[in-house]
Amino acid sequence: MKEEITFYADGILYEAIRCWHQWLREERRYSPHTVEAYARDLSLFTAFFAARKDLCPDGKVSLGLLKKLKIREFREFISARSAAYKEKSTIARELSSIRSFFRWLDRQDLIKNSAVSILSSPRRNKLLPKAVGINEAFKLIEQAGEKENDRWLMLRDKAIFTLLYGCGLRISEALSITPSDLESGDVIRICGKGKKVRLVPLLPIVRQRIDDYCNACPYHIHEDEKLFLGSRGGPLNPRIVQRQTEQLRTMLGLPANVTPHALRHSFATHLLAEGTDLRSIQELLGHASLSTTQRYTEVEISTLQKEYDGANLLGGK
Repeated sequence: MKEEITFYADGILYEAIRCWHQWLREERRYSPHTVEAYARDLSLFTAFFAARKDLCPDGKVSLGLLKKLKIREFREFISARSAAYKEKSTIARELSSIRSFFRWLDRQDLIKNSAVSILSSPRRNKLLPKAVGINEAFKLIEQAGEKENDRWLMLRDKAIFTLLYGCGLRISEALSITPSDLESGDVIRICGKGKKVRLVPLLPIVRQRIDDYCNACPYHIHEDEKLFLGSRGGPLNPRIVQRQTEQLRTMLGLPANVTPHALRHSFATHLLAEGTDLRSIQELLGHASLSTTQRYTEVEISTLQKEYDGANLLGGK
């Protein structure tokens, strides 16, 4: 433990903390950075109770005090941290450190406090889906594959990017498609999470891009094998698509949130901006719960609507 980290503890508790950190380093093999973070979290915890004269008259936290802490006192600590304008994720991490210490104390037969085991972490703020703007999506599709030396590889990449945005697919779903999944000209069969199968409408331009790739591909694509192939004829590795996205992002000056998966979010967000109902979007994305789809309503729709003044989904500009 670094000297600048202060623990408001009596001698016995301080020795227990020292042994705990030694265990984290030597037994758990935690990095120095992680061990230091745990130390700082526990320092805040001891400082909070050391300042409570009703619980700790001498300003030194003891094992006896930790054993007697009630769920109320733990929640008071959480409230104080929240009042200090700390992010919920930070408080959750601090509580994780504290739980780790109490579990270690229990295993060492030093003290047992059941209150800490029922302590709930604050619910973290929901992360909004990171959608790509309409113009950015078009730029990605237009430039996809342009650096490839072989024309069929360029057509393959354009087909994949058009498919990700035009059908709202996960990259794993797109690269799992077989020719038999395209038997009907206007829909595509997708096997999603949990092996759930859904049918997604194919826009004409998406179908055309796929047909252009299939006609140009130098390898025979078997009906029940992967549709998208690598340069040597094997199934395409998703890392190839991810790497190309990174290169396009740099070349086009696009933000870091522009990823293959962001095209899926964009598909949903842009449909919502055009008035598509949530239940339909849920079915298209293959979400098990409507609450997952409802996240898209929190994206700034008014900005997206302005972009749609001059553009339709995968239409001309």
